[in-house]
Amino acid sequence: MPTKLAITTDQVVTSVTTYFEGRTEITTANLREWCNVNDYSYATIKNRLSDYKSGRGKFNLDVAKQVLETTYEAPTVQPTVAGVQTVTQELDNLVPLTDDTFVPFGNFKDIKAIIRSKVFYPLFITGLSGNGKTHGVEQACAQLNREIVRVNVTIETDEDDLIGGFRLINGETVWQDGPVVQALKRGAVLLLDEVDLASNKIMCLQSLLEGKGVFLKKTNTYVYPVAGFNVIATANTKGRGSDDGKFIGTNVLNEAFLERFAVTFEQAYPNPATEKKILLNNFSQLGWVGDNINKLSDDLVTWADIIRKTYYDGGVEEVISTRRLVNVAKAWAIWDNIEKAVELCTNRFDDDTAKVFRELFQKVSGEVDSDDDVIKLDLDLRDGVSDAGYEGTV
Repeated sequence: MPTKLAITTDQVVTSVTTYFEGRTEITTANLREWCNVNDYSYATIKNRLSDYKSGRGKFNLDVAKQVLETTYEAPTVQPTVAGVQTVTQELDNLVPLTDDTFVPFGNFKDIKAIIRSKVFYPLFITGLSGNGKTHGVEQACAQLNREIVRVNVTIETDEDDLIGGFRLINGETVWQDGPVVQALKRGAVLLLDEVDLASNKIMCLQSLLEGKGVFLKKTNTYVYPVAGFNVIATANTKGRGSDDGKFIGTNVLNEAFLERFAVTFEQAYPNPATEKKILLNNFSQLGWVGDNINKLSDDLVTWADIIRKTYYDGGVEEVISTRRLVNVAKAWAIWDNIEKAVELCTNRFDDDTAKVFRELFQKVSGEVDSDDDVIKLDLDLRDGVSDAGYEGTV
C-alpha cells in the first residue's frame, strides 16, 4: 500500500506519546518503529519532531506535550512613546523546514551566496510556473538557518497589507506591524512572491529597496533594517506584463521599482538528470524505491522534456512543470496507477492537449508500441502551426 501522505505535527505528537505511554524520551530507533507500524515515512516524521530533539538521536516527549497543550494568549497591547498603542506578539521561529526532497540546481548557489553574505542586495527571480523559484529561496534560508517572511502579492495588496495598520484587538484600536516591518525588525529575508501581480501600490516599498528602512506615517516612526535584511522577488514575467496572455493578471511594473533590484536571475526548469533526482527523492519519501520507480522516473522526465522542447519551438501552448511531475508521482503513490495519475494531473489542460499529452506518455513508457525507437510529438493545436514537434530517442 502507498505511504500515507498527510499528518500534522500535533497528530504525530499525540500518536507517538500514546504509543510510548510512560516514556519521557524516545530514540530514533523508537521513532522508526512507530513509522513502520503506522506506515509513515521516517524522514517526514523526523522532520515534524525536529523542534523536540533533546540530544543526538533523541526526542523529548514531555516538551512536545507541553507545546501541544499550550493555549493561545491574546497579544499584549503596549503604549509607545508617542502615545500610539501598538500590538507586540512574539512570532515563532521563521526559519523554514529543510525539505529532504530538494535538489539544488540553476542559480541556487548564487542566491544562497547572497543570502549568506547578509549584504543588502535585492534580487529578482523570473521564470515559468512550477520550476522551483520560491522553493529554492526557502530552502536556501533553511540551509543557512535564516528567517524568511513570505508575502503572496496580489492586485489587491496595498500599503496596509505590507507595512501594517491599525487593528481592533481586545476592544482597542492598536497598530500592528505588517510582514515588511516584521522582516525589517528581525533581519529576515522578505520574499515578495508573484510580485508581477502587484498594482502601483507596491511603490510604497521604494525606500525599503534602497536599504533605508521605512517610515510609518500613521505612527510617525521610522523602522531601520536589522543586519541581514534583504528583499527577494519572484515572478513569472520580468515585470513587463504577459504578451501571450499565459500569465493573466500580471502587470507592467514601474521602471523605478524594477531598477532597484540589483540583479535578475532567469530560472529554467532543471535538466533531466536533476529532475530525476527530485522525483526519486519524492518517491523515496513516500516509501517507494526500486527498479520500477527508477524507470517510472525516467519516463516522466523524458515525457516532460519532449513537451517542453515542443513548447519552446512554439508547437504547443502548455508545458509540464517540475511541480506537476511531483504531483504525478504523489498521485501514483496514492492510487498505484500511473495511467490514472497522468490523467488526473493533466485534466487542467484543454481536452485536445490533455489527450495528446497522455498518448505521448503511453509511447514514452512503452505502453503503446511505436514504429521505431524515435518518439515524436506532433501537434496541430495552434493556428498556423502544423506538424511541429520534437524528436527524441528514449
